[in-house]
Amino acid sequence: MNILSIIFWVIFVAPFVAFLIWLMRQDKRRGAVGLWVLAILVVVAIVYMYWKTQGQ
Repeated sequence: MNILSIIFWVIFVAPFVAFLIWLMRQDKRRGAVGLWVLAILVVVAIVYMYWKTQGQ
């Protein structure tokens, strides 16, 4: 990852994911399902980004 990718993740993705975690924890009935879906999406996004940049 280059410096621009790291800046993007720190400024945009990390706060957005933190907000989504907070929002999903407010829902007592389906909060856990939402957290699992969010975790899977984040992992898929990281793997896809690594695959497209070929580890650079």
